[in-house]
Amino acid sequence: MKKIIFFLLGIVCCVSCSNESQVAVYEPIPMVIETPSNFPDIIYNLDNNPITQAGFELGKKLFYEGKLSSNNAIACAFCHEQAFAFTHHGHNLSHGVNGGIGFRNAQPIQNLAYQTSFMWDGSASHLDLQPIIPITSELEMGESLSNIIQKLSAEPYYQEQFTRAFNDGEINTENMLKALSQFMVAMVSSNSKYDKFIRNEDNVTFTALEANGLSTFETKCAGCHASSLFTDQTFRNNGLSINPQLNDLGRYNIGNNLNDLYKFKVPSLRNVEVSYPYMHDGRFTTLEAVLEFYNSGITDNGNVDESLLKDDGTYGIDLSDYEKESLIAFLKTLTDYEFLNDERFAEF
Repeated sequence: MKKIIFFLLGIVCCVSCSNESQVAVYEPIPMVIETPSNFPDIIYNLDNNPITQAGFELGKKLFYEGKLSSNNAIACAFCHEQAFAFTHHGHNLSHGVNGGIGFRNAQPIQNLAYQTSFMWDGSASHLDLQPIIPITSELEMGESLSNIIQKLSAEPYYQEQFTRAFNDGEINTENMLKALSQFMVAMVSSNSKYDKFIRNEDNVTFTALEANGLSTFETKCAGCHASSLFTDQTFRNNGLSINPQLNDLGRYNIGNNLNDLYKFKVPSLRNVEVSYPYMHDGRFTTLEAVLEFYNSGITDNGNVDESLLKDDGTYGIDLSDYEKESLIAFLKTLTDYEFLNDERFAEF
């Protein structure tokens, strides 16, 4: 009998030790975010939210988690598909819960750690706050932050993952948003043909058409699509005719400043080849249509950016057929296939 008792005690001890060894603990293993040599400094405050492997993995899980929406089916990834630079492929406007349709085109998610404001109108001034807008929008994810926390708190997986990702281990709004930011901060697109050409890597060269496109771009486009981010991060009215179905006033809605009427944030052109449709309302489906708009389609809506004003008093950017062709060839060099196919950002 004693042998049986000791044997049973041994089993209990082994099980107990095994369970103890599996208890989740905070894992502050840093995840290195390298700044490409041709990029500016990161804007996001990494001291306030250091990127860890556990935090990144939690953020990734949350990005693909339907429970962040009211019907438990619409995840962030629903409108942000990796193969298309995390845009909503084929949809000019974002779709959401209960068949809801938003009023703007889903923007790419890339290089957000280098940006100073977010959304087409700059309504989010910090990356940690940006997800609140689509999450609480009745037309997109339609959920409250408190409901999300309740749903996540009931899941053993999230109980463990929040413990691993954050020192306090709390499943709360702050940590949820920080985890999402950790995932997005890591989403750096910097290995396009253009990048390798600029950095003199892998013996990459441009064709004559691409080189001519770059020259035209630097002369006629880089004033707004500036720096290695291909945006100067300003808000501009580019002379789009008013969409009567939306009548989107742009940045004016943020502060009711008449000078901001119909102004939208200059988008980055990285991965622009795959992020169609274009403009804040997705009205153009091709790059050819975009260039023709700038060449001959700008409308004077009373507040068009002065950089688009020509010497003859009309608005637009004169582009020959060859310049359009070469510009598109150059823009395609901004496609980063490594980023678009990076398994780190793909769904589990």
